[in-house]
Amino acid sequence: MAKKSKAAALPQIFNVRRQRVVLDSDLAVLFGVETKVFNQAIRRNWSRFPADFIFQITKKEFEVLMSQIVTSETQSEKGLRSQSVTLKKGRRGQHSKYLPWVFTEHGAIMAAMVLHSDRAVAMSVYVVRAFMEMRDELMANVTIFKRLAEVDRRLLEHDVVLREVVERLQPLLDAPDEDKKNRRKIGFH
Repeated sequence: MAKKSKAAALPQIFNVRRQRVVLDSDLAVLFGVETKVFNQAIRRNWSRFPADFIFQITKKEFEVLMSQIVTSETQSEKGLRSQSVTLKKGRRGQHSKYLPWVFTEHGAIMAAMVLHSDRAVAMSVYVVRAFMEMRDELMANVTIFKRLAEVDRRLLEHDVVLREVVERLQPLLDAPDEDKKNRRKIGFH
C-alpha cells in the first residue's frame, strides 16, 4: 500500500522526442505553485536551462500527449469521465493559447533549485526518485529482453537438432515396408 501512495505523489513521466520528460504543470503542482508563477521563475533564470533540460512541445505533440493522459487516466480509474475532463482543463485544455514546456530529469532538478522553497527542495527528491524508478523499470525490461533472446536462440538450435534427428530416423521407419516383399518367410509353409 505504501508504494501506491508514494507513486501517486510522483509526477507522470512521458516520452517526447525520445526523451523522458515531465510537464511544467505537473512540476508546478508538485512544487506547490501555479503554472504561471512556475514558468515565470524559469524565464527569470533562463540561462540555467539549456535545450537538453527544457523544451516547448508542438501542438501535434501536445494533442498526442493529451490523448495518452486521458487514456491512461480513464483506464486506471475504470472509466471515470469527470476525472478525464477535469484533467484536460487542468492541463491547458484545447482552448489555451500557450503550449506547455516539458522538463527532462536534469531540467526538473534545476527547476527545484530555481524555486528556492523548502517544498521545492523536498519535491525535487520525489522527481529524482520518479526518474530512477523509470530507469530501473527500463533496465529490468532490457534484462528480460536479453533473456528472451537467449531462449529464442536456444530454441532455434534445438529445432535444427530435432530436424536432423527426424531426417536420420525417417529412413529407418520407412524401410520395413519394402523389405517385407523380398524377405523369406519364417516357419512352416
